[in-house]
Amino acid sequence: MEVCLIHWTVFYMRSEYMNQDKLNSEVTAFLDGLTHPLRDEIEQLRRIIMSTDHELTEGIKWNGPSYSIHREDRITMKIHPQKQVQVIFHRGAKVKEPLKERLLSEEYDILVWKENDRAIATFKSLDKIEKNQQTIREIVDKWIEATTQL
Repeated sequence: MEVCLIHWTVFYMRSEYMNQDKLNSEVTAFLDGLTHPLRDEIEQLRRIIMSTDHELTEGIKWNGPSYSIHREDRITMKIHPQKQVQVIFHRGAKVKEPLKERLLSEEYDILVWKENDRAIATFKSLDKIEKNQQTIREIVDKWIEATTQL
């Protein structure tokens, strides 16, 4: 049991370290220039999003962290107003053919659907993010898979 716990701790620490390497230093510098009261929440969301197995690229779009795959925007954080952080799941800025069904068939309590190809998760506390960490990671994984197949 003790060996298993040590192994898991090393794995967790290694994956957290690797996630830090994936974070874009320009995004970090941009956030450093802000005095955002939810900076810890933003950082935790950045780590969760970048912890997926997808080759996401982190950048700045619409004054917040944004994530793309193969140069196609897929996830954007709305960090203003500063009372909350919203993670917006989308298919990019260009108008696309409307979908007849939601992009994800699973029901997630943290998602509010605006269109069949656009959903928003809103966070006001680090506690809510930490409680939903696995769900957020699952949504990111499934969103990227679904949007890259379209």
